[in-house]
Amino acid sequence: MANLNLLKDGPIQVKGDFSLKDSEGNDVDCKNVVFLCRCGASSNKPFCDGAHKGANFSG
Repeated sequence: MANLNLLKDGPIQVKGDFSLKDSEGNDVDCKNVVFLCRCGASSNKPFCDGAHKGANFSG
């Protein structure tokens, strides 16, 4: 089971046993802890690359 944590003004942290799929249903290789982009500015989507800091994301 996965645990989700919305980080203040940052990404979604996902921890635990989970699988991640792309829009075509293919498995995305990831570890048991990932940070998913919420701001839309990451150049490594769906993963966070820290771009929310420069984008002044508030969420």
